[in-house]
Amino acid sequence: MSITTKTGDQGETSLLTGERVKKSGLRVDTYGTLDELDSVLGLARAFADKEDVAERILQLQKKMPVLMADFASVGKEPRITQKDVRELEDWCDEIEDDLPEEHAFIIPGGSQSGAMLDLARTTARRAERCAWRLAAMENVAESDMIYLNRLSDYCYLLMRLEEDIYEDD
Repeated sequence: MSITTKTGDQGETSLLTGERVKKSGLRVDTYGTLDELDSVLGLARAFADKEDVAERILQLQKKMPVLMADFASVGKEPRITQKDVRELEDWCDEIEDDLPEEHAFIIPGGSQSGAMLDLARTTARRAERCAWRLAAMENVAESDMIYLNRLSDYCYLLMRLEEDIYEDD
C-alpha cells in the first residue's frame, strides 16, 4: 500500500469513521493541531535534560493518538474517558505538589526542551480553541474537551520541572 492515495487531491479527507470531509473543516483542523502538538512533544522529549521529564512526555504522547482518533471520528463513544482526565489531573498534581507557588510570569527559553514544552503548551491551547469552535457546531465529547484543557496545564508544569523553575529570579 502506497502512502500516496490521491484521494485527497480535491481537498477532502476521510475520517476514521469513513465520512469524507473538507480538509479545511474544523474537525480536521483540530486533530491536525493535535498532530502538531504531538510532534512538538516529540522534540521536547528528544531534547529533555531530565529522564523523568522525558518519560512523562512519552506517557503523554501515548495518549495523543487516542485523543486525535476521537476528533477524527463521528458518532463513536469517546476513547478518552473521565478516567483519562483524572489520570492527567493526577499527573499535574504530582508535579505541582513539588513546585512552589508562582509569583511572576515565566519567560520561555531557559532550555531547549523547556522552550519546546512552552510551544507545546501554546499549541495545546490552539487545539483547544479549534475544538471549542467545532463544539459550537457539532457534538464533541465532554471528556475530550476537559482533557484538552488539562493538556496545556500539564505542558506548562513539565516546562517548569524541566527548567527547575522554582523561585522568582
